[in-house]
Amino acid sequence: MNAAILDLTRKVAVVTGATGGMGQVIAADLVRAGAHVVTVARDPARADALRAHIGPQAASRLDVISGDLSRRADVVTAAETIVDRYDRIHILINNAGAHFSEHRVSADGIEMHIALDYLAAYGLTTLLAVPLRRGRARVVNVASDTLNDTRQVKLIGKPRPATLDLAGIDDLAELNPVAGFAPFEAYARAKLMTVTAGYALAPDLAADGVTVNALHPGIVATDIIDTLVPPLLRPVRPLIRRSLLTPTEGAKSATRIATDPAMAGITGRYFVRETESSTPPVSYDPTTQQRLLALSQTHFAR
Repeated sequence: MNAAILDLTRKVAVVTGATGGMGQVIAADLVRAGAHVVTVARDPARADALRAHIGPQAASRLDVISGDLSRRADVVTAAETIVDRYDRIHILINNAGAHFSEHRVSADGIEMHIALDYLAAYGLTTLLAVPLRRGRARVVNVASDTLNDTRQVKLIGKPRPATLDLAGIDDLAELNPVAGFAPFEAYARAKLMTVTAGYALAPDLAADGVTVNALHPGIVATDIIDTLVPPLLRPVRPLIRRSLLTPTEGAKSATRIATDPAMAGITGRYFVRETESSTPPVSYDPTTQQRLLALSQTHFAR
């Protein structure tokens, strides 16, 4: 267990993407610190592996809800189940995410990066607002610094930030279209959307003591990395993975923001591991923020 985590007995934490990689470490650390952890999983075998990883004595404090977070209906159902079971939530770590090397759409017709890497986090944060407010929760959105530079090979040239132009967009299904689809940029845009929405939601939630922050945990050796490595470098992928942070090292940043007393009251920020950083100018633009919230609210109102 991460030694920096304090006693979390009687605290409720919702952690997405907890059945593998960094999320599994986060969930296990929180459970072993005494928290009751709730996660959403679509694969029963991976849920069983998470229980085994946590261990039989602590697994009673793990609540697994079945669902696919790329589907609007499953996000809504999962949120309703959590609200029915828990009066207060003290921690929400939106860690679920994936990189897709080809253009795919969700069951709702939304490009998959936006469906899973953005809408799942937005949906749970807003649909769980009541118990989050009661628990004066800390919301942590796991992002990626690809939003600041979408180049896969960064040896030459200047950083190329992700873009988010919502002018003339009437439906989130219009974003990341198949024409001109670039997987790495699509992934970065979804992460940029998560950070932008977090900035927009933070002031209202702060009125009830809820904080919303985002972080890039560093480049962690998870399954996502295998899909992000450029084709020319794939023969040396095992060497690349050995040079990266372990999931345990990556998890420390998320659990710190979620539990460290020094982070109390800090909201609307973006961190690269332990260091506060900035995101592309569009993410701070009030017009873009409000348009993104409107489009996202419409998606869940259907």
